[in-house]
Amino acid sequence: MREVNYSGNLWSGVLFGLGAIAFFDEVVFHQLLRWHHFYDLATTDIGLISDGLFHAFSWFATIGGLFWFADLRRKKSLYLKRWWGGVLTGAGAFQLYDGLIQHKVMRIHQIRYVENVLVYDIIWNVTAALMIAAGVYLLYKTRSGNRRASGAV
Repeated sequence: MREVNYSGNLWSGVLFGLGAIAFFDEVVFHQLLRWHHFYDLATTDIGLISDGLFHAFSWFATIGGLFWFADLRRKKSLYLKRWWGGVLTGAGAFQLYDGLIQHKVMRIHQIRYVENVLVYDIIWNVTAALMIAAGVYLLYKTRSGNRRASGAV
């Protein structure tokens, strides 16, 4: 019987999810659509530099999560369902933090500069909440006291 690393699977997934959603945000909304920069309260040059730093952060988090994933797999302690719970929770938490704190509290940027941004905010934050709910559900189903029901071996 293999030993499942519950904490490692959770945090590897959270780190990967956080980095992957930040990477997606940077590539799609910052670069391809050019809806905003990470920091829009200064010049365009500062906005581009802030995007670069944000991109570096997302890349390091994604790669760090994948190195941890590889280590769990090498040690035969990977629990994929729990890892996915961490991915969804991390991605949703980052997106909700971005939507509430950075967009509304700090006001360093908003998702899009249009007349009715409320629609974009609702879609952004509801998507984040759904990812968190799905992730927490998977984490609950795979908690250490629930090994038999969750399918862990």
